[in-house]
Amino acid sequence: MRSASMPPAAGNGLEPGFRGVICVSFGSSDDTALPDTNGQPRYDLHFESATAESLSELKSVFSGSRVGVRLILAGPPTDIRAAAAAAADCGLLGDEVTLLPQETGPRFVYCPHCLTTTVDEAAGTEVKCQGCATTLTIADHFSRRRGAYLGYSAHAEEAA
Repeated sequence: MRSASMPPAAGNGLEPGFRGVICVSFGSSDDTALPDTNGQPRYDLHFESATAESLSELKSVFSGSRVGVRLILAGPPTDIRAAAAAAADCGLLGDEVTLLPQETGPRFVYCPHCLTTTVDEAAGTEVKCQGCATTLTIADHFSRRRGAYLGYSAHAEEAA
């Protein structure tokens, strides 16, 4: 979706050289109406979740922007962190991205054993890796590059 303050988009992305605020919301509600952009041009997008397709579309939007663009991400923490990781892959800096997480939602947990990212719906302290079935303890460390919390083998000391 485009806001009325945004010039017409070329194809699926922005006009070349866009410099303004890209507001992206995830989930069932559209939270991009909340932030004020202080009169800067604004481009609104909404996705149900951060899928490979939606992240690919975001990357194409970033390619149509230039230095000075700002990004506001609103929605479930897993979705906005995955989108923030995609933005970082495209060269956006942490100071250019604002995260507006919802209070609850699942988490992504990265398994260093098989390099798989698992969704933790229960938000517990342990999760079974969807790639290698290792029981992972979820660390407090969040990787902005991976868009996930780091998991490590919960019972590594017992195996030795």
